[in-house]
Amino acid sequence: MSNEVIYNIIKNKDYIIRPFLFKIIKENKLDINETLLLIYLTNQEHPELDLKLINKITTLNNEEILSSFSSLTKKGLISTNIIKDDDKMVEEISLDGIYKLAASDINKNTKKEETKNIFELFESEFGRTLSPMEYELINAWINSGMDEELIKEALKEATYNGVSNLRYIDKIIYEWNKKGYKTVSDVKNNRFKKEVKEEKDNYFFEYNWLDEN
Repeated sequence: MSNEVIYNIIKNKDYIIRPFLFKIIKENKLDINETLLLIYLTNQEHPELDLKLINKITTLNNEEILSSFSSLTKKGLISTNIIKDDDKMVEEISLDGIYKLAASDINKNTKKEETKNIFELFESEFGRTLSPMEYELINAWINSGMDEELIKEALKEATYNGVSNLRYIDKIIYEWNKKGYKTVSDVKNNRFKKEVKEEKDNYFFEYNWLDEN
């Protein structure tokens, strides 16, 4: 093999291992053959089960390729679809299983970050560290599926009235739920803030939010 040929081989585009693959490989306990095939497939614009080409790139033999392909399919990471191409039926490899896992992981991380931010927002507004019980109450709101923006809006209402008390905010949220408000838009559309402003002297100061009865 001439030096020029070797040089051209080395110059070929490198294969990329995308960051999200590391977690998928670990969580699905992929062996080395499955990992090599997965890296190969995710680097293809139009993945195909081309045994000769896969062997050339990964050095896996046909048996190892087919076995790994079957295993990745059973684990839901890849699938095959039959599509029509120029009046011919062609088998296409879909990597949707991998990308859905990656997207789900990103969503979870984003939600964790948003949850972290809402705690920081409360501490910033209150000017102090939240107690364990306060953390639990905020978590209870979030875990119930409540819109975090609605929680933040309730915090604004409390801050507007000079109150740094989660029970007070809980009462606001309770009243909003009774009125059927699910989002900040619901609150604004129903002119709740205007009602509060107009009636704050005889509503917020005379009505005791903390009165359980």
